[in-house]
Amino acid sequence: MSWSPCPDPILGDKAACDAIETVIVPRAVDLGEMEVRRALPSVKRQMVGPFIFFDQMGPAEFLTDQGIDVRPHPHINLATVTYLMEGEIMHRDSLGTEQAIRPGAVNWMKAGTGIVHSERTSDDLKKSGQRLFGLQTWVALPEAEEETPPAFLHHAENEIPAIADGKLSMYLIAGSLHGVRSPLKTASETLYADIKLGHGGAYEVEASHEERALYLLDGEIEIDGDRHGSGTLLILHPGIPATVRAAADSRFMLFGGDPMEGPRYIWWNFVSSRLERIEQAKEEWRRGRFETVPGDEADFIPLPEIKGRPRKAVGGRSFD
Repeated sequence: MSWSPCPDPILGDKAACDAIETVIVPRAVDLGEMEVRRALPSVKRQMVGPFIFFDQMGPAEFLTDQGIDVRPHPHINLATVTYLMEGEIMHRDSLGTEQAIRPGAVNWMKAGTGIVHSERTSDDLKKSGQRLFGLQTWVALPEAEEETPPAFLHHAENEIPAIADGKLSMYLIAGSLHGVRSPLKTASETLYADIKLGHGGAYEVEASHEERALYLLDGEIEIDGDRHGSGTLLILHPGIPATVRAAADSRFMLFGGDPMEGPRYIWWNFVSSRLERIEQAKEEWRRGRFETVPGDEADFIPLPEIKGRPRKAVGGRSFD
């Protein structure tokens, strides 16, 4: 294994001194009743810290008798983090968990050796309709944590640390920042924050975490004199602070953390440091050997026919 550290900025070289390393504009995919933007993995960048998957769901307007209906499906060797800005999702899993996910709450599902879950709109909400807007991210686990027992952790909105200072308001979903730590217990050093910045406000992103990125949910921000609009992922250079200025009322996610100790493979809903483990999981799901979701045993998503080998994902490091 080898890795390439970020070189020192070169005087007079704008590219070396800029805070932003990579700009990614996710392609929107229309799923019929909801639009999804996938920021990670991308051709330009596969991981940021432990984050290997980053999806924006909506905003979508569901009419009566409509909603999301994600049937039971499996995961291994990762953790999912579901965070909503609007609406509600009913989470059920093979551990017997049944949890309504609502705005501001943090939900961490560690797949470990394997877990199955479904994500649906409740019957009551289907009767009334709702707006849905949120994020689902996947976090790779350290190799020593990949094959640990699955678990589900829920923290209500009032448990999440809030920081307010003038035009800045922040909710710290995971990790530590500005002397505050989230109650969410993660498997590796992870940063994840929901930040609102009023028009004309400024916020400095510290260089305290090795890998960092910003995902702009709404508004317009300026960094190093360049403006960026909503639905944009900005990968920051390691070791360089970034000053974010709000050209309009804006909301963005700050995320990252320590890189994994090696590359990860990703195929469908499976993530692992070992290629053979993904092949094993595919066969186990095909043969019905995963645990089922209580009360939802008859329904599931079949193993897809995806050609090719699992993708090899790395972040800011390069691996041999």
